[in-house]
Amino acid sequence: MNLRAALFCRRLANSSILQKDRGCYYGNALIQLSKKDSKIKTLAAGILEDMQRIYSMDHVGIFFTIKCTYWYSIIKQIKMKYKIFGSKTGLRVSELALGTGTFGTRWGYGSQPEEARRVFDAYIEAGGNFIDTADGYQAGESEELLSGMIADKRQNLVVATKYTMGGRDLLTTGNSRKNLIQSVEASLKRLKTDYIDLYWAHMADGQTPIEEIVRGFDDLVKAGKILYAGFSNFPAWRIASASVLADLRGWSPVAGIQIEYNLIERTPDRDLLPMAEALGLGVAFWSPLAGGLLTGKYRNPAAIETSRKKEWNGFLVKDEAGARETAILDTLQKIAKERETKVGHVALAWIRQRHDHQPLSTVTILGAKNLAQLKDNIDSLSLTLTDGEIRQLDDVSQIALGSPHEVIAGSQQMIFGLSSGKIELKHPVA
Repeated sequence: MNLRAALFCRRLANSSILQKDRGCYYGNALIQLSKKDSKIKTLAAGILEDMQRIYSMDHVGIFFTIKCTYWYSIIKQIKMKYKIFGSKTGLRVSELALGTGTFGTRWGYGSQPEEARRVFDAYIEAGGNFIDTADGYQAGESEELLSGMIADKRQNLVVATKYTMGGRDLLTTGNSRKNLIQSVEASLKRLKTDYIDLYWAHMADGQTPIEEIVRGFDDLVKAGKILYAGFSNFPAWRIASASVLADLRGWSPVAGIQIEYNLIERTPDRDLLPMAEALGLGVAFWSPLAGGLLTGKYRNPAAIETSRKKEWNGFLVKDEAGARETAILDTLQKIAKERETKVGHVALAWIRQRHDHQPLSTVTILGAKNLAQLKDNIDSLSLTLTDGEIRQLDDVSQIALGSPHEVIAGSQQMIFGLSSGKIELKHPVA
């Protein structure tokens, strides 16, 4: 019955009557549940034809608009999945995290408090439990707004925030122990909480010794101020050093990393992702849609006028700068057309499924300015790409790994000698 209701919507969504009605939007979403089942398609088509003989088209349209809206609320339960964040924690996080960099307006671009609350509530309703913010987001306003949202749900949420760029004075920025301590205390006050679940060093300052940062994290864990710690926007060699140092000295382990990753930005494939997999670190991906480029919207010049691309002067937004980017967008549009879905959904499905067959534990951070954007991004959970579609996107977006990776790959005959090609290589090594 559920699948038939979904298929009714598909047929009706193509009619001129329902194209103007919100019911067809729900119907188009529902159809994803069953469009591959040819037997049910045939059955549903027959039932719909019977209904059209009984009722006039207007009555059928009204009847099914109501029916589809009802079924949408009951059937289309997009299932959020949960993961253990890396092998060094037992922390259970939702596969989609909520990035809150747009919660507030102190940057001159972002969400008003009421809209931020709607975004937060919709994320929680969808099953999300992983909230990502930073002391510098909207000059602290993001944390302040979140304090009221998380208060009655604190035990059921994983709240992550960051330090490094939250201040403006000489001693209130960077990775130093002094800034670490004063930043965590300030975030705790703004968030109105007793502890932070996951505390990130937001960005490498290039000066502070890694021992100072890791030991500072360990002291905060022992003090109960934070539960886990990780690194955001640090080079792989520094994170690897931090992780090994913490393990050897018995300090609180490095739990994970946060990195920019999407179909355009795949440079983490060279070192950051292999390192995370080898060391058992959880990985959180920011900018999964490359600042909106991977939705395809910037191919429409009119869309730029009301976007972050204009408001932020292109900051953190990728461009369709060359043949590679054009090929990626063309492939996304091709798959989206074949699957009758949105371009952005395909891009989000790719990053969500990209490492399913590896031990790597990954989470995608969604940054939504408004409720419509968030709901659209969450709807991508209803799309599962085939292995072939993932390979298409892998191939069109691949990057040159460079040295020494390509040298190693080209030297297998010399490395293994006469046994080259006979040895099954299963496990990456640290």
